[in-house]
Amino acid sequence: MAHNPGNVARGLKAAISNPNNSEEAKERAQERLEQMDDSGELNSREAHEDNVAIGHKAAISNPNISEEAKERSAQALEEMGRA
Repeated sequence: MAHNPGNVARGLKAAISNPNNSEEAKERAQERLEQMDDSGELNSREAHEDNVAIGHKAAISNPNISEEAKERSAQALEEMGRA
């Protein structure tokens, strides 16, 4: 299973700011975060598609969204192969 780059970045940022982590762990997390940024991994098409899928999943579970909109989101997820 591929990892969502946004989730990985959030985890690295959490590790950097966690006072219980060693300085060595914080440095490794910072280096990996910089590598992801330099490689464009955080701005990739895959990252964008992951965010779109997250939005559709949120719409489906949102009680304030119409059934029609939920059906469109479900269809979009199916077309993305993420149903």
